[in-house]
Amino acid sequence: MDPISIGAVLVALGAGFGISSYTTKQKLGKAEDEAKKALEKAEKQAEKVVAEAKKEAADISDAARKEDESRRKELRDTENRLVKREENLDKKLDEIDKRAEKLRKGEDEVEELKNQIREIREKQQDKLEKIAKLKKTEAAEKLMAMTERDIQDDLKGLVAKLQNDAKENAEELASMQIVQAMERMASEVTAERTITALKLTDDEMKGRIIGKEGRNIQAIQKATGVDIMVDDTPGMVVLSSFDPIRREVARRTMEMLMKDGRIHPGRIEEVVEKAQKEVHKDVVRAGEDAAREVGIVGIPKEVLQLIGELKYRTSYGQNVLKHSTEMAHMAGILAEQLGADVKTAKYAALIHDMGKALTHKMEGKHHHISGEMARKYGCPEEVAQAAEQHHDDVEATSTEAVIIRVVDAISAARPGARNISAENFAERMRDLENTALSFEGVDKAYAISAGREVRVFVQPTKMDDLGAIKLSRDLANKIESTMQYPGTIKINVIRETRAIEFAK
Repeated sequence: MDPISIGAVLVALGAGFGISSYTTKQKLGKAEDEAKKALEKAEKQAEKVVAEAKKEAADISDAARKEDESRRKELRDTENRLVKREENLDKKLDEIDKRAEKLRKGEDEVEELKNQIREIREKQQDKLEKIAKLKKTEAAEKLMAMTERDIQDDLKGLVAKLQNDAKENAEELASMQIVQAMERMASEVTAERTITALKLTDDEMKGRIIGKEGRNIQAIQKATGVDIMVDDTPGMVVLSSFDPIRREVARRTMEMLMKDGRIHPGRIEEVVEKAQKEVHKDVVRAGEDAAREVGIVGIPKEVLQLIGELKYRTSYGQNVLKHSTEMAHMAGILAEQLGADVKTAKYAALIHDMGKALTHKMEGKHHHISGEMARKYGCPEEVAQAAEQHHDDVEATSTEAVIIRVVDAISAARPGARNISAENFAERMRDLENTALSFEGVDKAYAISAGREVRVFVQPTKMDDLGAIKLSRDLANKIESTMQYPGTIKINVIRETRAIEFAK
């Protein structure tokens, strides 16, 4: 390259550098101007914010000062009120102190007067003793002796008169109270029977009840212990048993079987079990109804069940549950008139014959069993005693016990209330059954046909056929030697073995 070209290049380069330096200076100047403007603007905004903050701080300070002044004023007012109250209390305390001082002075004066009065009385008593030449105690004794001598004869005459009047009026008053109790109780008289009759729907039903070779009727009699007669009365089935519970179970069994139509030994056992459960429910319900009728609450459930069983028990032909509720009402009336405990009298009257529901299961007299069961199941002791003492072999120790004796006699002695022959018949039936049950190996024993037959079911695993024959002879001998009865009694010993299997 020639020198001219090189010089031209150098000149061009110098010019380029000059232009670039000038442009850069211009940009820097503009940036500095903008920065100054931004700084000035920021300073102005900062001054504005500071001014606003100072103003706000001044406002807050003024508000705080005003609030402080207001609170100070309230405190001063409160302090002034407290000072006034304190001054008032101080005044009242001063007044109380002054009154207390006056009272103390008054008490001292009163005590001084009392002492003076005592001294005067002692001086007067000394003077009287000197004049009468007697001490105070001696004078009192003499005065009492004189008064007693004066009125002794009068008192004796008055006591004798009152005793005579009481004897004359006691019997009349007792009779009136008993009659009033009887008048307020007017319960019906019912005669319990030993048979129950059911109407047959048709002759076909009669044959189904009897069954092939009499199997059905024998199964019913075995399960219920009731004698069933289908030929004595046309169109009727007669159930005969001295035990009302058995008759009721048999009646319900027959009704359910005739309604269902399926009559065979297996079905009969199911229906008898169902009927027994229904009768048990009725027993509990009867006990609850009786307690509700006489107004006694809180009777234990076991006692209510025993009371309910009395619905199916009779005493000389009289329904025992009706007899007990009737007695409870009359006992409450008499107890109210005599001032005795009404609840205890009613409670004891209601349960007094409870033992009759267990006499066939427990040994002893029914009133002893009643007292024992009442104590066992948590009845009050005074109730148990009154129930236990309603017969003469136990001494009556309370008014309530005497009331139970009286109302028992009233309820039993009403005309038509009892039938002694019916009770004797029931006792003879029970004796027949108990005699049979006393032999070993006997499962069940039923007296049927009005006592002309005893049907005995033995346990086949414990007695063979020869043992059954021997049992019938031994039982007949025992009945002949221990019991009195009209006519003859048939001993029917039944030994039955069942074999059951299922085909699957």
